[in-house]
Amino acid sequence: MRSRREEWGDEPEERDASATIERFSTDPEIQEKLAEHPRWIPAEVVWQFIKRNGKRVGVTIAGFALLLAGLAGLILPIIPGWLLIIPGLALLATEYVWAQRLLRLAKEKAEQAKNAVFGKKEKPDAAPAQEEPPS
Repeated sequence: MRSRREEWGDEPEERDASATIERFSTDPEIQEKLAEHPRWIPAEVVWQFIKRNGKRVGVTIAGFALLLAGLAGLILPIIPGWLLIIPGLALLATEYVWAQRLLRLAKEKAEQAKNAVFGKKEKPDAAPAQEEPPS
């Protein structure tokens, strides 16, 4: 059985920060600054956080922007909605499992719609071929 984390896939992977914590907890200059300004955060810690989460934040913002533009396109006659929703889901699917599921569902529905328009019928699952007795 899959865990909730594997199922949802929305939590960033954990990384070992013990070396950074050790360095900042033993450095007297950093300890002095923290004593004077308890809310002070070293720039290196902020930079590591941005590097680790920057791609995810960028992908999330861009993906939701495409989704919102696509949803507006479904209502407004100016913008083609589905042409923006699908790339938005594809972009979000690089980071989120729920977007992968929606993208797969959208692809299945698009395939069904294409088959309905062109009159193709779904092929039934191939039954195992029965061998003919030798003559």
